[in-house]
Amino acid sequence: MLNRSGDPYKPSVLRAYEHALRAYVFPDLGGLKLNELTRPDVQALVDRVCEQGRSPSTVRNSILPLRAMCRRALARGEIVDNPTRGVELPAVRGKRERIAAPREAAALLAALLPTDRALWATAMYAGLRRGELQALRWADVDANAGVIRVRRSWDREAGELEPKSTAGSRNVPIPATLAAYLVQPGDVSTNDFVFGRAADKPFEPWTVNNRAYRAWEAAGHQRITLHECRHTYASLMIAAGVNAKALQTFMGHASITITLDRYGKLFPGSEDEAAVLLNAYLEQANA
Repeated sequence: MLNRSGDPYKPSVLRAYEHALRAYVFPDLGGLKLNELTRPDVQALVDRVCEQGRSPSTVRNSILPLRAMCRRALARGEIVDNPTRGVELPAVRGKRERIAAPREAAALLAALLPTDRALWATAMYAGLRRGELQALRWADVDANAGVIRVRRSWDREAGELEPKSTAGSRNVPIPATLAAYLVQPGDVSTNDFVFGRAADKPFEPWTVNNRAYRAWEAAGHQRITLHECRHTYASLMIAAGVNAKALQTFMGHASITITLDRYGKLFPGSEDEAAVLLNAYLEQANA
C-alpha cells in the first residue's frame, strides 16, 4: 500500500495505523464492509473518541488508516464515495516549538557529558532527524568535503531504511562549530555507527534523552528534545541568511511548501518592511 506520494508507508506509520484500527476503528466499525460505510458512521466514531476525552490530535489520528483505505478503494472503483470526507474534527492547536538561541545552544552542549555532545551538536547544527542520527555511520561523515551524507534512517523494528522521501537523501554542510565535535576516533571503523551503543547498534533515544535531561536540570537549563534541536537548526540557518530553497534541501523536505509552512514566520521581513517594498514598487511602476 502506497501513500499519497506513491511511496511505501514507513514502518512507524504502519504501526500507528494498526494501533488506531485496533483501538478505535475495529471496535465500532469492524463489522462493516467499506462499501457499507457511511459518513454518519465515521462521524459517530469521531464523536465517540472525542467523548473519551482524547486529544484533538488523537481523534484525528484515529481515522487516518480509515481515510487511507477509503482513498485506495475509491481510486480502484470499489466504492463510489469516500465516507471520511467532510467529517467534522476537533481543531488541533499546535504548541509553539522550542527553539534554542545560539548562546543557549552552546550552553546546553557544554552542560552535557563529553560523550554526548557530538550527538546533540549534530542535531542542533546539522538538523538530522532522530532516525537519521541513529543510522549515521562514519563513512557518511566526509570531513574533507565538509558534508554529512544522509543516506538512510533507522526504525526501531525494521532497522535501516531508505530516507522517508527522495529529498531525504541529501548532503548537509558541516559548520566549523560542529566539526569541532564530530571527530572520528582512531579506533573505530568507517562502517561503525557514529552515535552507537556499539559498532553495530545505534543509540537508544530514551537513554541519551535521560542523560541529557539530568545534566540540564543540574545546570539549571530548560531541556530540549532531539526534534526541537532540528527546529533550532532551521532557526539558526534562517538567522544566518540561508534562503528557503537551500534550507529545504538541508532539512530533507519533499517540497519548499513544507519548509515555508513550518518555518516561514522565521524568515526576515515584517509587515512594515513588506509595506515599504510594495510602496516602492508601486511608485516606480506608476511613475
